[in-house]
Amino acid sequence: PQIIDVLRSGWYILGPNVKAFETESAEFCGSKFAVGLNSGTDALRIALKAVGVGPGTEVITSSFSYFATCEVVTDLGAKVVFADIEPDTFNIDPDDIAAKITDKTAAIVPIHLFGLLADMEKIRDIAGNIPVIEDACQAIGATGPGGKAGSAGTSAAFSFFPSKNLGAAGDGGLLTTDNQDILEESISMRNHGTRGDRYRHEIFGYNSRLDELQAVVLRVKLRHLDDYNEKRRANAAIYTEAFTAMEGVTPPPVPEGYEHVYHQYTIRVHGGKRDMLFDALGEANIGRAIYYMVPLHRQPAYMGAYDNISLPVSEAAAKEVISLPIFPELTDAEINYVIETVENALK
Repeated sequence: PQIIDVLRSGWYILGPNVKAFETESAEFCGSKFAVGLNSGTDALRIALKAVGVGPGTEVITSSFSYFATCEVVTDLGAKVVFADIEPDTFNIDPDDIAAKITDKTAAIVPIHLFGLLADMEKIRDIAGNIPVIEDACQAIGATGPGGKAGSAGTSAAFSFFPSKNLGAAGDGGLLTTDNQDILEESISMRNHGTRGDRYRHEIFGYNSRLDELQAVVLRVKLRHLDDYNEKRRANAAIYTEAFTAMEGVTPPPVPEGYEHVYHQYTIRVHGGKRDMLFDALGEANIGRAIYYMVPLHRQPAYMGAYDNISLPVSEAAAKEVISLPIFPELTDAEINYVIETVENALK
């Protein structure tokens, strides 16, 4: 009925449901403000541009993630400085961030990969006055000693791609922040650089508005997100108990004080057997995926730009990881079938 109400209203852009969703999602994330945008990619782009990222600056981020994170940095004319990851959590290594800060560093972008917060306490300490922009696109609802995804940095970016824990019926994104200046810049940038007068453009911006229909869908689903995430954790607990006792695989750890939301349940497969397991799962009609097979510093788009750097932990992970089904609706029988298939394949 809410979707029908929007269609009948004729108000499809920046309407009351977008405003309500911004208020509700900011409260959920523990931030003062939220800005509805058209994608997580634009949320990253706008968050970075709002803190001055541009030509002549550098941004430190992880190479073990989806391309959008580094893509927006390059698009803004800045240099991507890739840091390596921790071998257990797959999140960015704070010590490697510290080693790569220069006087050109304009922002640090920790990625809360697969639904687990990066070590935000340590990262904030290392950053000092450098803005820390959370790539929280996979981690809505996740918490850790450093806070909750969306309120643990200077600002944060979320994606509502349909496969995310909170998925729209299409594309959608969100920027959260406690900073009034970033809020105002983000609101302006999402609507072609306007500030109230729709035909007076104060800055160069984008067409990046979350539409009213997506906001309706997200408002309904947000009310159930904690339950969805809890079901993912329950499914993960069954997997982890089995894989902890199984030779040849390492389940994802959850450090003390953290609450994982398992956008992906990603294991490491040892002994060079990852690709064999991938095939075996496919033959058993089990969904599986490899996130990520090629680290970002080795992507064709950056051909030649990073030939002289080595990120051994990221490169090793790319050869060993595989993600298993973890969606909330999984049954215990289905989970056990996955476990049995993994065990039989690795014997």
